Amino acid sequence: MLQPKRTRFRRPQKSKIKGIAHRGHELAFGTFGIKSMEDALITARQIEAARQAVTRYMKREGQIWIRIFPDKPITKKPQDVRMGKGKGDVEYFAARVYPGHMLFEAEGVPLAIAKEAMRLAAQKLPVTTKFVVRRDYVE
Repeated sequence: MLQPKRTRFRRPQKSKIKGIAHRGHELAFGTFGIKSMEDALITARQIEAARQAVTRYMKREGQIWIRIFPDKPITKKPQDVRMGKGKGDVEYFAARVYPGHMLFEAEGVPLAIAKEAMRLAAQKLPVTTKFVVRRDYVE
């Protein structure tokens, strides 16, 4: 699973996801991609599940790029613990996703296979997505 080697702050405060993506909103590497239509925190497990779904369907042909990285530590206190006594331990890492942010990109496979692979990946993610194709793509 994806996770940073080290973080600047071990347990950061929660933050709001406001606005739209101003960078990372266009296809940069591949010919096909899925774009987020809403904001959310996507966990490292969800990213890994989507990646596995894409690679399995594409039968390891072509190339895949993951355009998001889970760099935000999310903390949680154990069950049945009283209030106070400090912040909980880091439970998992998540990626902040803004509306319009490109999540996955693919290349080297036909349009039909890429579309189905990206649909399977989108099912594993907690955001609504949109399939996008590069403008200069010809089949």
